[in-house]
Amino acid sequence: MAAARVLLLSGRPESVSFAQSVCGLLGAGPGLGPWPTYCGLKRGELVLSDRPFPGASARLPLQRPPFCPFSALDQQPRAPGAELPTNRGVDLAVAVVLQSSDQTVLLTRRTQTLNVSPNLWVPPGGHVEPDEELLDGGLRELWEESGLQLPQGQFSGVPLGLWEARIQPNPREVSALMWLGPDVAAAVAATEDGTETPRHLPQDLPPSVLAVELEENGGARPLVLPTSTLLRTTPATADSKERVSTGTKFALRLWLQHLGR
Repeated sequence: MAAARVLLLSGRPESVSFAQSVCGLLGAGPGLGPWPTYCGLKRGELVLSDRPFPGASARLPLQRPPFCPFSALDQQPRAPGAELPTNRGVDLAVAVVLQSSDQTVLLTRRTQTLNVSPNLWVPPGGHVEPDEELLDGGLRELWEESGLQLPQGQFSGVPLGLWEARIQPNPREVSALMWLGPDVAAAVAATEDGTETPRHLPQDLPPSVLAVELEENGGARPLVLPTSTLLRTTPATADSKERVSTGTKFALRLWLQHLGR
């Protein structure tokens, strides 16, 4: 069972449970958002509020995917005996949108053998330990998944946003990686999940992007990935087709805004 790692300040402090929508508790309506939220990390818990509080950092956009199963729990009939767990909390994870000096960002592809979200392109990230700061957890996950270890004092970081979703971490989850430039990232971020994949690429986009596929023996080989693969949208029903995750599109939009694009 995941420990309760998200604390909501709304009248009185409340630990968010697994069967609740964090966005909904903060006043999110039926729209797609995002919803501006104040946040802070205190004693291993992510503290969220719709108003400023002592120790809060910048006001960040909070969003969930349009198909989030927790967004309409009260309206969804459940079969007898199919009760949601009441003793499970909300876990805490972090994703690192790592921008290089040439303004590209690192994405990794989850292995196809994973039970949850196989073949998705996502930023490096994962579970934050109770004694870790968000940045420390992100740097650890970056090193574990990509082998990149950033020396202290040689990089700068800025929080971009908050995402409510469920994804199962796995120590052997990465099968490929790529450095994605702003132009292709903007096209990926502009695709809307729940719609059909665009039939025609914009004329100024390259037909493919270069990635690196990781081999079981520890080696690597070049991978030419069609750009259309990255422009696939999430269908109404889950499948294992290779594509960019909905949360990653949200992160790319925030990154592009940070660049002023």
